[in-house]
Amino acid sequence: MPTSLTFDSPQLDGTRWSPHYLPAWSSRAASSASYRIESGSLVLDVPVDHPPWCPGDHEPPLRVSGIQSASWSGPVGSPRGQQRFREGQVVREEQPRFDGWLPRGGTVGARASMRLSPRSMAALWLSGLEDDDDQLRCGELCVFEVFGKDVVPGRSAALGVGIKAFRDPALTQDFAAPRVAVDVTEEHDYAVRWDAEVAVFTVDDVEVRRCPRPPTYPLQLMLAVFDFPEWSTGDDDHLVPELRVTRVWGD
Repeated sequence: MPTSLTFDSPQLDGTRWSPHYLPAWSSRAASSASYRIESGSLVLDVPVDHPPWCPGDHEPPLRVSGIQSASWSGPVGSPRGQQRFREGQVVREEQPRFDGWLPRGGTVGARASMRLSPRSMAALWLSGLEDDDDQLRCGELCVFEVFGKDVVPGRSAALGVGIKAFRDPALTQDFAAPRVAVDVTEEHDYAVRWDAEVAVFTVDDVEVRRCPRPPTYPLQLMLAVFDFPEWSTGDDDHLVPELRVTRVWGD
């Protein structure tokens, strides 16, 4: 069934989105997104006083505002959770099961713009839930991953797209960041269309890359903007990265 998510309400749709970034490794309170909805757009940002995510644990240090369309975890102290970032990772706060939107093929896209500095990044990716017994359904389809340091203002950006296999033995790593003639501060449609044979990544309906044999298990959507304090040049702590999304769709 076609899905079109707009942002017309003053609050995020809690039946589709959770405003927390991988809270099992931290907590819901400590992983809350900074966001607002204005003029029909979802705006994710990282204010100057936004706290680090998993301080002292995640390297490099990062600050993030993200939303995701599903969430779950095992009990506190267990390794069962989503997108573990190191060996020995254990759950700090158990998360209830939330299934907001879990496509497993077709098309998913977002109309988005972003304002980034050389120390920030914005992304949309689809990730396996890792809720199978062996937690191997962990592959990702990256629809866009843009680092501010790789943006030529008003002209082009290195656009990260493709398959990230992680621990899924059925997948082959197939990720690249071709330079695309796109002004990321303007609205563009970023999308992926996939089935069991191939994933095709597009910007404004123009193909950027295609990757064979993508994951076909249910995938959750992840939208986030990141700040990396270690990349500071010493005079940029006042900068606030922003990801603005006017629509998310799927079929």
